Amino acid sequence: MSTYADYPSLQDRHVFISGGASGIGAAFVEHFARQGSRVSFIDIDDEHGRQLPQQLAGARHAPLFIHCDVTRLDDLAAAIAQARTHHGPIGALVNNAANDARHHFSETTAAEFDQNVAINLRHQYFATQAVREDMRTLGGGSVICLGSTGWMKKNAGYPMYAMAKAAVHGLVNGLAHELGRERIRINALVPGWVITEKQRRLWLDAEGEAEIARVQCLPGYLMADDLARAALFLAADDSRMCTGQDFLVDGGWV
Repeated sequence: MSTYADYPSLQDRHVFISGGASGIGAAFVEHFARQGSRVSFIDIDDEHGRQLPQQLAGARHAPLFIHCDVTRLDDLAAAIAQARTHHGPIGALVNNAANDARHHFSETTAAEFDQNVAINLRHQYFATQAVREDMRTLGGGSVICLGSTGWMKKNAGYPMYAMAKAAVHGLVNGLAHELGRERIRINALVPGWVITEKQRRLWLDAEGEAEIARVQCLPGYLMADDLARAALFLAADDSRMCTGQDFLVDGGWV
């Protein structure tokens, strides 16, 4: 049986997670709650968002769920303020919310373009801006921006998503020095093909199984828990000198 790390510095630390009701985001919520963190998370999925804190009833601090559409920046700012009032200053931010819906380049409208950027990129910028003063007050903090290997592999079928996720790396590099002066770390956590329930339902078929077996260096499925464990390290004091970096968790695909 595998034994995984505990991070004392995460106990009582306020961690704010976007898109936390299901999939990778729910794994983030669960793992940080199990570390004793004060977890606030937002999502538009009310059903799963309300269920998750009940499933974590034994945690040191009950996670706080707030309904929020990250494309509505006023609502995002209000949610962060509500979380701060409830759990105190935010010491770690996980910019996770995203949507990798498939789309066709030739059919893209300007409105769809703007909406895709809002879902996959813009909120990461403004959430980071909103928690900066909290982290400065605390003497430092950690921002974790979710990237993707999808654009690195030149996958077809979601050009706007690929563009937005590639830009996450520019955001991290563009802010690392400025935020670093305030002991705020910012890194990109970059998943490979994580086999969530959604991936099983929509895209994992026999062809996909064969591709995983052929291309991925490590055998087996990459799971949401694997990403969560990397996020714990990046949010904890153990990674105090890590910033402006891409942390790939992809089983050796790229």
